[in-house]
Amino acid sequence: MGIVNVTPDSFSDGGRHDWPDAALAHARRLLEEGADLLDVGGESTRPGAAEVPVEEELRRVLPVLRELAGWKVPLSIDTRKPEVMRAALELGVDMVNDIAALEAPGALETLAASEAAVCLMHKRGEPRTMQAAPVYQDVVAEVSGYLAERRAAAVAAGIAPERIVLDPGFGFGKDFTHNVMLFRQLQTLQTLDSPLLVGVSRKSMLGQLCGGRSPEQRDAASVAAALLAVQRGAAIVRVHAVRDTRDALAVLAGL
Repeated sequence: MGIVNVTPDSFSDGGRHDWPDAALAHARRLLEEGADLLDVGGESTRPGAAEVPVEEELRRVLPVLRELAGWKVPLSIDTRKPEVMRAALELGVDMVNDIAALEAPGALETLAASEAAVCLMHKRGEPRTMQAAPVYQDVVAEVSGYLAERRAAAVAAGIAPERIVLDPGFGFGKDFTHNVMLFRQLQTLQTLDSPLLVGVSRKSMLGQLCGGRSPEQRDAASVAAALLAVQRGAAIVRVHAVRDTRDALAVLAGL
């Protein structure tokens, strides 16, 4: 999954692709590098980010989605707002990638009325404050339990199980130790009977493991983490460096 941030303030590439022409050029590069799926988002959910109004998020993403829909490539919309979900689904997106796991009023019904896939992610708190002081008794059990509950809610709302993907939500209301513990036990989440999406590309946990490297210096670490995630059962890896990740996965498969 290649990342297309149509935002001025995303943690890694904020402002580089926040107008349609730049976002589309970036999307084309990702496809040329081998992305299977493009994830388009118009609201940064980095730690400390403020919520973006619905109208502004729509203004950012709809021109990009309209053009990409004509390219006939698999598309995901990264949003937690039902209004944005509905507009994107009308344009034919294949997946809704929701950090709020369809908790917003009307979100479950919106997805149930469609045929799109959905990614349900675990987070604790809101992006603006979620990294202030996250606390867990057992992070693996609590994340697993939450994802099982949201999966059950989605199925009860009429979303077929085969349409559901789960994301443990690295960095979303979790400190470095929580992230490491969760990653080391990724295989535990295989018991939830849904494919896993792992998104750790360029995140701070990798910077800490590599001596404090900045986000743009974390691609080698991101590729290593993607390999480990796939070895532990991830079906989708959400990445910035598509070509390098594809090459590494090809070597993993071949050797």
